[in-house]
Amino acid sequence: MQDLKKITGVAILFIVVLRLSIGWQLLYEGMWKIDTLSSTRPWTAAGYLNNAKGPFRDQFREMTGDPNDLNWLDADKVKAKWTAWEQRFLNHYPNLTDEQKSRLHQMIHGNKYFAAKLSALPPEVKIGGSLGNVVQYDSKRKLLIVDGEKHITPKEKQRLQSMVPVKKGPNGKLTDGTELDREFYDAVEKAYARSARLSYIEKMQASLRGNPELAGQIDIEQEGTIDGKRIGKIEQYKIALDRYEQKLAKADQDYQVDHLNKIWSEIQQMKAELVNPIRAMEDEMQSEARKLLTPEQMAAGPVPPENTQIHRVNMMTIASLTILGVLLLIGLGTRIAAIAAAGMLLSFYLVMPPWPGVPEAPGPEHSFIVNKNMIEVLALLAIAALPTGTWFGIDGLFYRFFQKRKKTANKPS
Repeated sequence: MQDLKKITGVAILFIVVLRLSIGWQLLYEGMWKIDTLSSTRPWTAAGYLNNAKGPFRDQFREMTGDPNDLNWLDADKVKAKWTAWEQRFLNHYPNLTDEQKSRLHQMIHGNKYFAAKLSALPPEVKIGGSLGNVVQYDSKRKLLIVDGEKHITPKEKQRLQSMVPVKKGPNGKLTDGTELDREFYDAVEKAYARSARLSYIEKMQASLRGNPELAGQIDIEQEGTIDGKRIGKIEQYKIALDRYEQKLAKADQDYQVDHLNKIWSEIQQMKAELVNPIRAMEDEMQSEARKLLTPEQMAAGPVPPENTQIHRVNMMTIASLTILGVLLLIGLGTRIAAIAAAGMLLSFYLVMPPWPGVPEAPGPEHSFIVNKNMIEVLALLAIAALPTGTWFGIDGLFYRFFQKRKKTANKPS
């Protein structure tokens, strides 16, 4: 059994070709993933890990850092994420002009204030009370100023314009009142139009916090009663997740698992409805930021991703695929590379193992106990058990070199 000379040349040829084939497959997969890193949609293992099934489900899902995408539904965390991205953008493109930096900040965070020129306040205009917290007049700079965080509502705009006896005709022409009255009316119009532009963070906060359908609503008059609170879709999603996890822990029959699979599909639809608009908002923000760059600045490439847990998993996976693929192709450290590759593919197998009682993985493949990943694991272990690198590879050069030196040293003088 130890006599490798009994292995035929054809067997050696096919085992070497098998090693080269697996090496090429791993290398190409790694190179493809590397190529996506420079695109707007880089590859990530998050989707695969989030859908993990079986006894190691929780461990694999936790590797993503946020398996249920709840961070996307937390306005404070999204704001912190986008603020961190802005800083990475500034660090990656250090030669931005002051105007580019200002436009980027306004686009993401919004303006501190919105203003319109106004030579003076008409005598009859009195800005006070709640309106005074939103709108002010700076007599030194001769500006009508609106607070950038509060903005003017249509009702507040109407209140301001009703303070002067000015009418706006169908053609947009202002009549009646003094020239100063008409100037004030026009300044309010301009300030309102400018304040109507929301930053991306404000849009996100309006969606996650200001939309009663998502955030829920409390009826002050009925607070403390059953009818006092309307649960929003975000809360419904969290409740559905908790119920699913509780039922999954108790499920031990096939019909229960099938029922939970249907519930999980519904939960994923709920998540998509909630998370996708925020993701789309982020994509739009980043795309708009790139439009601020000159061709020379864009040559620096895309902004590096945030160093999160899933990013480290992605980079480790890509590096492992590429390095192990190269080692198997050139036959260097072949046995170690084959064992390491088998371990990596075994981890892929364990994410969705085709075992009894484990929900079947989505896709056209149908397997029981053994799937294509397990077959590749076994093939790699067979490669590790044989000196294929010595037969064809750099390992063979090292082997022959040391064998030659050994023979020379043992040769009697």
